[in-house]
Amino acid sequence: MKILSQKIVAFISLLTLILFLTYCGDTAQKSADTKSESEQVYLNHSDTARYVGMSQCKLCHQDIYNSYIETGMGKSFDHASKQKSAAKYSEHTVIYDKFKDFYYHPFWKKDSLFIMEFRLQGKDTVYKRIEKVDYIVGSGHHTNSHITSSNGYLHQMPMTFYTQKQKWDFPPGFENGFNTRFSRKIGLECMSCHNSLPDFVEGSENKFNALPEGVNCERCHGPGSIHVQQRSTGTKIDTSKYIDYSIVNPAKLPIDRQFDVCQRCHLQGNTVLKEGKSFFDFKPGMKLSDYMTTFLPRYKNADNEFIMASHADRLKQSKCFIKSFNPETDKKSLKPYKNSLTCVTCHNPHLSVKVTGKEIFNTACKNCHSSSTKNNLCSEKEEVRVKVNDNCVSCHMPNSGSIDIPHVSVHDHYIRKPMKKEEIQKVKEFIGLCAINEKNPDNYIKAKAYIQQYDKFEYKVEYLDSAQFYLSDKTKEDVIRNFELLVHLNFIKMDYKKIVFYLNQIGDIDKLKKPLNKKSWDNANAWTTYRIGEAYYILGDIPSAYTFYKKACDLSAYNPEFRNKLGASLLAMKRVPEAITVLNDVVNESPKFVQAINNLGYANLVSGNVLKAEELYNKALALDPDYESLLMNVAGLKIYQKKYKEAEVVLKSVLKKNPENEQAKIILIQLKKLN
Repeated sequence: MKILSQKIVAFISLLTLILFLTYCGDTAQKSADTKSESEQVYLNHSDTARYVGMSQCKLCHQDIYNSYIETGMGKSFDHASKQKSAAKYSEHTVIYDKFKDFYYHPFWKKDSLFIMEFRLQGKDTVYKRIEKVDYIVGSGHHTNSHITSSNGYLHQMPMTFYTQKQKWDFPPGFENGFNTRFSRKIGLECMSCHNSLPDFVEGSENKFNALPEGVNCERCHGPGSIHVQQRSTGTKIDTSKYIDYSIVNPAKLPIDRQFDVCQRCHLQGNTVLKEGKSFFDFKPGMKLSDYMTTFLPRYKNADNEFIMASHADRLKQSKCFIKSFNPETDKKSLKPYKNSLTCVTCHNPHLSVKVTGKEIFNTACKNCHSSSTKNNLCSEKEEVRVKVNDNCVSCHMPNSGSIDIPHVSVHDHYIRKPMKKEEIQKVKEFIGLCAINEKNPDNYIKAKAYIQQYDKFEYKVEYLDSAQFYLSDKTKEDVIRNFELLVHLNFIKMDYKKIVFYLNQIGDIDKLKKPLNKKSWDNANAWTTYRIGEAYYILGDIPSAYTFYKKACDLSAYNPEFRNKLGASLLAMKRVPEAITVLNDVVNESPKFVQAINNLGYANLVSGNVLKAEELYNKALALDPDYESLLMNVAGLKIYQKKYKEAEVVLKSVLKKNPENEQAKIILIQLKKLN
C-alpha cells in the first residue's frame, strides 16, 4: 500500500508538471499584439527560477557562445594569466607616486603575476612589498586593472594597464595623492557589473566565496532554469511570431525596459539602492528604478564632458533617440527596438565591436537620414565628407576622452552636430545631481544621493548642504523617519554631539521605523550603528561606543573595521584579554588589515608580551611603513626598550610626514633631555 501511494504521488506530480508546462506554453504563445507591457510577466522573474550558468546555455547556442566570449562583456573578468593579460611587461616598467614616495613594478614569476611596491633612498631599496595579482578586470579593449584576494577579501591594486596608449599608470582615483595602495575595497556593486552573480559573503564589504569568469548570458537574459526545463521537455515556441516568456530576450522588451537591461551596468555613477533592495535583485525585464536610482552631476556648458560608462545616458539625450522613441509603437511590434534608436540598433551584444564593421553604424544613421526621407543626407561640405569617407560616427559621435578614466578614448554616444570651440570653452556651472533612470525620486533618495556623492566621489560642501535641504529634523517624527541619513550626514560633518542628540530625542532606538537590527547585503544598519559607536567613542563615552560597535559586528560579522574598533573600545576600557581575543580573530580573518595588527601589538605590549608586540609591529610596518598610529606605537616600544636613538628616528619620520603631530613633538623634546 505504501509503494502504491508513492506511485500515485509521483503520477500526480508528473501530471501537475505537464499541466504547468502546457500552461506556460499557452501563455508564451500570446502574440505581442494582444499583450500589453503591464501584462508581460516573465516566468524567470519568479523566485523559484535559478541561474544555470553559461556552460548550460552553450549546449543549444554554441555559435552565439563562441562569438560572445570574444566580446568586452565576455572578457570582463578572469583569473590573472598571461592569456588574459593585455599588458606589456619589462624589467624597466615602473611608475612612481611622488606624493607618497612609492614605486610600483609588475612582473611575472612563472605563471603568476605580481606587483611590487618599493621605496628608494638614493640607490638603495629601503622598503619592499610584493602582492600577487589574483584577477584581471577589463577586456583589454581599454584597460586591464588588477585585483588581489586575501582570504576572499578583494582589493584593487595600484597599477592599471591602459591598452590604447600601451602604458602603465595608476588606476582612476589613485592619482594626485589619493593612492590607497592595496586597500581599495572591491565590493558587490563593482563585481555585480564586471562579473556575473558572484558568491558574495553577507555581512562583509568585499569578501567573496567564489567568482565566475566574466559576464555571462543570464546577466542580460535572466535566470535560465525554467527555459532549460521547457526545452528539455520538448516545449517549442515560434519566436518569429511570439514572445517566449520562459527567458528574456531584450530585443523584444519595451524600449524603456530594454534600456534598463543595458543601464544596469552601462550607466555607472552614483547609484542609490531602494529600501530593502540589493545589487542582486534586478533581473532583465524588470523596471530598474524599482530597485535603484543612478545619479550623475549635471553642469551647464559641459555637454562635451562624460564618464566612461554613460553610453545609455548620452544616447537618451540625443535628438535621434528622442524623435525615434514612441512607446505606443512598442505594443504593436514583436521587436520594439526596430522602431526606435536603442543600444542594439547598432550593437549586437553577442558580437565584439572589434569585428563590427563601420558600415553597421553608418547604416543605422542612413536608415533615417537618407535621400528618400525628409531628413536628407549629411549637409557637410563634400570635401569634409570625402576626407572621412562619409563616416557619420567620426563627426557626430566623436572619439574623445572620458572625465573619469585617464588614457582612454571612447565614442561619445550623445549624437549631435560637432560643438564649436567657443561652446566648449564656456565656464561650466554645477546644476545639481540628476536621476538618470527615474523621473521624480523622493526627497529621501535625493538626500542619500548627495551624501554618497560627497562620500564616494567629491568632497564638496555643497553636496552636504543639498542633502540637508532634503532631510528635515525639525520634529521627533522627522528624526525617526530620516534617522539613518541624519546620522551619516552628521558623521561626515564630524558633528558627533548632534548624533547623540538625535538618539536622546528618540529616547528608545527600538522605536525607529527602520529598526537597526536587520542584516542586509549593503550593511546599511551595520554602518549606522558603527557611526553611532564612533560618535560615542570620540566624545569619550567608551561603554556606549562598545555597545554600538557590538551591534555593528553582529550585523556585519566580516567587516574588519568594525571588529577592530570593538577591540579598541575593549582596550580603552582596560579589558585587555578580551581585546586580544577580538583582535586575534580580526587578524586571522584579515591578515593584512594593518589597523588591527597595530592594535593587537599594543594590546600585547600593555600585557607585557614585548616580543609579540615587536613581531606584530614589524609585520604591520612591512605592510604600511607610513601608518602614523603604528609609528607612534613603535616609538613607544623603542622608548620602553630604552632604545632612545631609534625612537628619535621614528618620531622624526612621523614629523616629516605630518609636521602638525603635537604628541610626536612633545615626546621628541623629552627624549632630547634624556640624551
